[in-house]
Amino acid sequence: MSLDLPAKGCRETPVLKERGQREVFCGLTSIVWLHRKMQDAFFLVVGSRTCAHLLQAAAGVMIFAEPRFGTAILEEKDLAGLADANTELDREVARLLERRPDIRQLFLVGSCPSEVIKLDLHRAAERLTAIHAPHVRVLNFTGSGIETTFTQGEDACLAAMVPSLPATQARELLVVGALPDVVEDQMVDLLAKLGIGPVRILPAHRSAETPAVGPNTVFALVQPFLGDTHAALVRRGARHIPAPFPFGEEGTTAWLRAVADEFGVSRDHFEAVTAAPRARAQKAVAAHAETLRDKTLFFFPDSQLEIPLARFLARECGMRPLEVGTPYLHKELVGPDLDLLPEGPVLSEGQDVELQLDRQAAAAPDLTVCGLGLANPLEARGFTTKWAIELVFTPVHFYEQAGDLAGLFSRPLRRKALLKGGAA
Repeated sequence: MSLDLPAKGCRETPVLKERGQREVFCGLTSIVWLHRKMQDAFFLVVGSRTCAHLLQAAAGVMIFAEPRFGTAILEEKDLAGLADANTELDREVARLLERRPDIRQLFLVGSCPSEVIKLDLHRAAERLTAIHAPHVRVLNFTGSGIETTFTQGEDACLAAMVPSLPATQARELLVVGALPDVVEDQMVDLLAKLGIGPVRILPAHRSAETPAVGPNTVFALVQPFLGDTHAALVRRGARHIPAPFPFGEEGTTAWLRAVADEFGVSRDHFEAVTAAPRARAQKAVAAHAETLRDKTLFFFPDSQLEIPLARFLARECGMRPLEVGTPYLHKELVGPDLDLLPEGPVLSEGQDVELQLDRQAAAAPDLTVCGLGLANPLEARGFTTKWAIELVFTPVHFYEQAGDLAGLFSRPLRRKALLKGGAA
């Protein structure tokens, strides 16, 4: 797969900016994958019973499992100002830490209710750190859905960690973004074979492995929704390595190539290390590209993965994106993907869902990528859909997952073809 730029990319394409009713999950959803990644952390949501039900439903935790997240319920008396919510929070945290001595990091997670009553969780985190340090570090971030989409929960969490990371003068690579363990292991193995190291990860599995950061730190993002974390690391003096995101063979090769160039890896050595996994990825994607080629595609804004995925589907699978909607378009992060995305699709940022539904109906795409709230109504209208949230909960990064990523998009089309054949 060539890494040459198309005749004209989409970096300078005018962006349709919409500000209206949105259809997205809230940032609390990110706790579902973060609590699995950070083995000695606990996420305490300060919110309502609705927040608790959302997390329980999203995580699917069995009754005999003890997850590392929970909800400090704001009752009516808290919302009405009849009780001191800070006193109650201190008491609940003390109970939690007494029962769970394995906790080393505690995140107080804001929600819509806690933000509405202006509960200052930042100050609460500082107070609780003073009480429970050095055994436990208490941080806070918001998972509220008032102004954010669901992947921004991870961004807010990692950005909250950056100011307290230790300082270092060492030249190190910091890879930023939560990945499934098997994918992270593959990535670290590839970087080690290239001779790149030491490699640090944010978020780390345990607090003892927390990376340091300083003026000689270079960092590469593996998720396109980490705008606040990017800004926080730059403020700490670290330098970003811009690159397409590692989706598919081409994106993975470009991401690795950008890192390899930063560390002076020769072209011959790079080719020797990546040739075999590149070939496997190309073969795996090709099996699905036969179904996807020349099919039209419409992205509703949901996960902020939309632009890198549109690049992958257009260049490696032969699809034709008609509109690529994303909640926030951060060109400093996704600019390299925009350079590779062939011109043609409408780029939209934000959402006015009724207007976008009208554009989708007029475009009549072969495949629509959208949230759960829109998928069933669109299916009822005869459109084929792909749930956007599945793209976040499924391992899709780097070479060995390239075929699985393409399969997520080919399966709905194959299913529809089978159903049509059965009906006939």
